[in-house]
Order: sequence, then structure tokens, then C-alpha cells
Amino acid sequence: MPTGIIINSASIILGGLAGGFLGHLLSERFKEEIQLIFGLCAFAMGIPAITQTANLPAVILSVILGTSLGMFLHLEKKIAGAADLMQRPINKLFPQEHLAVSHEEFVSGLVTIIVLFCASGTGIYGSLDAGMTGEHTILIAKSILDFFTAAIFACNLGYVVSVVAFPQFIIFLSLFLFAGVILPLTTPEMILDFRSCGGLLIVATSFRMIRVKMFPTADMIPAMVLVMPISWIWSNIFLPLL
Repeated sequence: MPTGIIINSASIILGGLAGGFLGHLLSERFKEEIQLIFGLCAFAMGIPAITQTANLPAVILSVILGTSLGMFLHLEKKIAGAADLMQRPINKLFPQEHLAVSHEEFVSGLVTIIVLFCASGTGIYGSLDAGMTGEHTILIAKSILDFFTAAIFACNLGYVVSVVAFPQFIIFLSLFLFAGVILPLTTPEMILDFRSCGGLLIVATSFRMIRVKMFPTADMIPAMVLVMPISWIWSNIFLPLL
């Protein structure tokens, strides 16, 4: 049973519903400052993963190539378009919902949480680990932060935050089911570099959350696909030559 994945997705649904329902009761100052705290927490989650990098050049190359590929494919724009589609059923269910943010801020915030929830290195690795070992600790721990993150974002973005749980569930469940095929093909170094790459995405997302710099986090997603093969190539072909 994908227990951890179910708990993680449920935490986003419940957090989004709670934030959407109670958001109007919170002051703008509280919502703004608590988001800074969660940005700091996301930053703290990303740093330990980065410091465990096995092959830093491979990770850097993966991020550069992956982001370039994402920008070439206009991933950020496509995910932004998907974010608009996600809002349509919410408008029908809650026609009385009025958001206090501009459309640009709404799309930017939704893209941020889609990347944070669906492309998290912690979540992806946790799903693979759960599929191989049946250990759900990583995903359950992630669920605690995701609940409160979803609630805070929903205070400004509304109930649509809950909908992000569904693509996340599909992605994580697919990884859970194919873990037996994927993980045996990896090495400990590849896993460390993968988590490091995910850590970089989380750090970039944290900067978006606190509005320091709007990194193209959606365009960075292909790096998560490239990092393992590039890590293997670096370790087995280039590194022995140095």
C-alpha cells in the first residue's frame, strides 16, 4: 500500500481546504510573514540535500542543461496554463470565492506550489524508497510541512491549492509502482546527486516563496530527469580519466 503517498496527498487536500476556508480570517500581515517562515523551512530542507552531493560537476551540468531544455520547451508557460485549467472546476464549485491577488500573482504562486509538491526531490526519492522498502517515514515527515504550506498558500490562492494533490498523487504513485525497476539501476552516488539536484530546486522555490528572486523553477524540472544518467557518465567515464 502506498500509505505515505496517500497521507502526503491527503495533507495537501486538507491543508488547501483549511486555508481556503479560514484564509479570510487571517490578517494580510500574518499571511505574508508566515509565508516567509515556510520559505525559510523549504530553504532548510534543500541545503542538507545539496551538501551531500557526490559529484558536484554532474549536478551543476544537469541543472544547466535541464533548465535550458525546460526553457526551450516553455515548461513554465505550459504549467502556468495548466494552473489556469485547475482553477476552472474550483470556480464552478465555489463561485463565491474572491481572491485578493492579481492573476499574475495567482499563476506565479500556483506554479511555485506545483513544483514544490510535485517535483520535490524529497518526495520523489521518498516514493521510490517506499516502493522498494515499504518505509514511508520520508513521505510522512514531508506531509507535515506540506499541510501547513498548502494552508498558507490557500489563504491567498484559494481552494485550488487542494487540486495540486491529484497530479502529485499520480506522479508519486507511478514512481512507487516502478521503484523496483528504477532503483536497482542506480548507485548510491546517483541517488545523492539526484537528491542534491532536488535540493537545488527546493532552494530556488524557497526564494520564490519569499519573493527574493523568481527563479524559473518549472523550467528546472528536466534537470531531475537528467541528473542520474549524467551522474553515472561522470562517475564511470570522466572521473577515471582525471
